[in-house]
Amino acid sequence: MLPFIAWMGWNTASPLHAVGLVIAGFVGWSLFEYAMHRYLFHWTVQWAPARWLVYLAHGNHHDDPNDGMRNLMPPAVSLPIAGVIWLALVAAIGPAGTWAFLGFMIGYVSYDVVHYGCHQWAMHSRIGQAFKRHHMRHHHISESGNYAITALFWDRAFGTQITSLKR
Repeated sequence: MLPFIAWMGWNTASPLHAVGLVIAGFVGWSLFEYAMHRYLFHWTVQWAPARWLVYLAHGNHHDDPNDGMRNLMPPAVSLPIAGVIWLALVAAIGPAGTWAFLGFMIGYVSYDVVHYGCHQWAMHSRIGQAFKRHHMRHHHISESGNYAITALFWDRAFGTQITSLKR
């Protein structure tokens, strides 16, 4: 899919502009990831249908965090959302918005790999262990922090980093 997006963006921006848009899209993804996890996936809502949707989107993952089928967003959800984001970026920036979308999707794929790995793989490298430790604190110490999966610095920047090993 990523090569297809790059092909669709071909000749819509100069190489330097395209690289800048890819970087902007990647940064945009990292903020989107943090905000979605913090505000939508952990939304406490009283209205039963909304509470069910929040549970379906993320709560069931917290009930069984190591279930490999609950570690990735299903394509039936992620593809329509991606399409809307692509259209919004093209509407806002013009055809070169496809390059920002490519950066956004690189961020999304990175998120999927890291999140899945945190739950399913041993992750022996220092960086892998840092990602896993950060995310496992979210699951096993407090669900009220460590919302970032791939851009861990956002938890520090927004004051939601869990550093203690105790509840």
